[in-house]
Amino acid sequence: MTRLAPGDSAPDFTLPDADGQNVSLDDYRGRKVVVYFYPAASTPGCTKQACDFRDNLAELNDAGFAVLGISPDKPAKLAKFRDAEALTFPLLSDPDREVLKAYGAFGEKTMYGKTVVGVIRSTFVVDEAGKIETAQYNVKATGHVAKLRRDLSV
Repeated sequence: MTRLAPGDSAPDFTLPDADGQNVSLDDYRGRKVVVYFYPAASTPGCTKQACDFRDNLAELNDAGFAVLGISPDKPAKLAKFRDAEALTFPLLSDPDREVLKAYGAFGEKTMYGKTVVGVIRSTFVVDEAGKIETAQYNVKATGHVAKLRRDLSV
């Protein structure tokens, strides 16, 4: 499984958002973007993480960071999740897991002491030129956004 590191080119992608509109990483060229991968919309950990991003979005945006969340969920499920939690940043659908795999955010992981294959909760900061600035794998759902803000001095 490929793991990205600072300095690598961020794999480009175009994925549908919760409304079925295509969103590309290239749309954010010239701006820093936090791209985070999560296992499933509307689950407790993913809801906590998404709400943390929502609650910190103004400060991240003010510091020049956009936020994109990506999961294997279909757009209709993402729309329900967005509306239920009043999420104000794009949630993107990667049902084929191509982008998840390109970022190393899908593969073997340990859950409750067992090795399983699934989404690896991961966060990346992509710089203005499309390079990976930060690559964090196996992040915790709770407290992750606060740690990311400290790491980014936001």
